[in-house]
Amino acid sequence: MNTIEKALMHALFLHLHHNIEKAIDFEAIEELNSQVNKIFPNALVVGPGDDAAVFNFPDTEGTFVAKMESHCSPCVPRPFDAAATGAGGAMRDVLAMGARPVFLMNFIGTRPLHEKVIVGPCGFDGKCTCGKCIEMTSKERVDLMVKGLSDMCKAMDVFIIGGGFSTSFSDIVPAVVVSVVGKLVTEKPLTKPAKSVGDRIILIGETGNDGNDTLYRAGLVQEMRPAVALFEEERQIMEATLAAFRTGKVKACSDLGAAGIGAAVCESARYGGFGAKADLTNVHVKVEDITPEEIMICETQGRMVVQVEEEDVDEILAAIRSKGPKAEVIAEMTDDDKQVFEYRGKTIAVIPNHPSESDLEELTKEA
Repeated sequence: MNTIEKALMHALFLHLHHNIEKAIDFEAIEELNSQVNKIFPNALVVGPGDDAAVFNFPDTEGTFVAKMESHCSPCVPRPFDAAATGAGGAMRDVLAMGARPVFLMNFIGTRPLHEKVIVGPCGFDGKCTCGKCIEMTSKERVDLMVKGLSDMCKAMDVFIIGGGFSTSFSDIVPAVVVSVVGKLVTEKPLTKPAKSVGDRIILIGETGNDGNDTLYRAGLVQEMRPAVALFEEERQIMEATLAAFRTGKVKACSDLGAAGIGAAVCESARYGGFGAKADLTNVHVKVEDITPEEIMICETQGRMVVQVEEEDVDEILAAIRSKGPKAEVIAEMTDDDKQVFEYRGKTIAVIPNHPSESDLEELTKEA
């Protein structure tokens, strides 16, 4: 394993963000849901495990999608951007299932409003040694988080319909949790797993070198660059994705969250029982001198991927581009059991669907 392979494999197979079932008993949840299903048959369409939940209200027309997400720790150094990207990420998860986001609820928990907090790179230490941090009151930090949430909702035409608030937190890290609900606009939910060998993956949007947490943890970059909140771009990407949906030819969809393109391609292929071959050369980038590792794994906001049959690529690219954003085919599904990432003719990483026990042990030791 090279370093980038280790970084992505750790994220995919060990980090709890991608392996929630290691911390939560999903079998117990499935048992509960099966019991409730006897009272409300077929109300739950897609339960825990995909980008978002899909459900029907009994005796109500239409199908609905919901997602809850937190961005607590990122609010320590960047409360505005973190709250906005948390809301935007939850909206994109709802979109990924084939729905347009409509409603948002949020919960914010913080220290008493008069207490001082450090906002910036040293926020977790409680004392600034870099000279770049700002001392403010807990109330001022809350104002920044609320503005991040509301600015994202304004950009996406999403209601804020309620939530919760608490000043009883004693920890340095505030709580910022959002829940987004939307209505399905596709004929059926667009679940994450790949559907067929030969399907193409189209990336909508441009990639930068922000949101490089996975690279930073792997020691591949010296500076952690949190994901920057985008607003006009998020709206444009949503409208472009909805335009792709209206063709009726999108087979699967996913947003690009933690570990970026790498995770989106690998998880879709693996969950579908396929492999993939990706060419990172085709990715539209925002910055000069970006490395292939950054292209592969950074968490730049405002991007989506859709999977389509080869013969439908031109039609769907035209629909996407009609709304403004850049889009390109970056990968195709194969009948292999691994994902191969190339850049300018050179193999950057090979990620197996089923890592060996020795590889997992090595990843665990280095974690």
